[in-house]
Amino acid sequence: MSVTVRVPAKVNVQLAVGAARPDGFHDLANVFLAVGLYDEVTVTPADELRITCEGPDADQVPLDRTNLAARAALALAARRGVEPAVHIHIVKDIPVAGGMAGGSADGAGALFACNELWGAGASRAELLALCAELGSDVPFSLVGGAALGTGRGERLTALDVGGTFHWVFAMAGRGLSTPAVFREFDRLAEGHDIPEPVASEELLAALAKGDPDALAAAVSNDLQPAALSLFPELAATLDTGRAAGALAALVSGSGPTTAFLVRDAERAAEVSEALRASGTCRAVRTATSPAPGARVLTPGQAPARTPAQNLAQASAQDPGAPVGA
Repeated sequence: MSVTVRVPAKVNVQLAVGAARPDGFHDLANVFLAVGLYDEVTVTPADELRITCEGPDADQVPLDRTNLAARAALALAARRGVEPAVHIHIVKDIPVAGGMAGGSADGAGALFACNELWGAGASRAELLALCAELGSDVPFSLVGGAALGTGRGERLTALDVGGTFHWVFAMAGRGLSTPAVFREFDRLAEGHDIPEPVASEELLAALAKGDPDALAAAVSNDLQPAALSLFPELAATLDTGRAAGALAALVSGSGPTTAFLVRDAERAAEVSEALRASGTCRAVRTATSPAPGARVLTPGQAPARTPAQNLAQASAQDPGAPVGA
């Protein structure tokens, strides 16, 4: 018996970063969009906890208890008083160390899959609380869709999205450490007043209308200067995408994946071709947003409705309500 859960990547259309807090974290106004690139996490009963992984850059994924998927299984097992005797197999399609929350997605997927496999019966609030303990991006990986993350990014408020947005993603030749990017942000910000992070009203309105031109005018990432400082070659990738007709180009999260908002599928193909021909990136992918959050895949059938989808549906019915409440 096994359970397979599919979990999406994310792109940050706004990442406003406040000054470093005493605990070392930063307050954020983080507007997440889930995009249609997915990892699949399968959990199967085993004699002991172990992790395997396949897919692009699988050799870069830790296979010990530092992996967020392992930490998720351990956290739920401790909460429910069960042995974490499970084999976790991850099929990667989200870039590793790419700023698209691949590790967070795997943590959310493992947590959700183990809850199903063990019949643990964790509530909506429990799942999201465990996600927040695992990492700032993990709650959104569970819920998907679109949301504003505040605090460290873990406190979510669902957002309306009025249409489909088309994206091109360029994968870099190496990864970037999120902690290193935040340290560089702090270094670059030294001596400057850092405003409190707030969500852009123009950006939220653009999402609600499904207007790609308005969204392109409003996207922002306060971590982009730090990512470019550590990885200057990304500037050439961004320039290539803009020149090829992207409406907006930005570093995705802490990078180094670069994200290009385009008008439609036809323009996505043109921008993808230009990026591949430029030699400025390792690989190129296209995807649309928003995408659903974690969901169980039923063998031989269409993906079944699950509690994770119900979380997203409940949030969509009351977009102003905190998802983690």
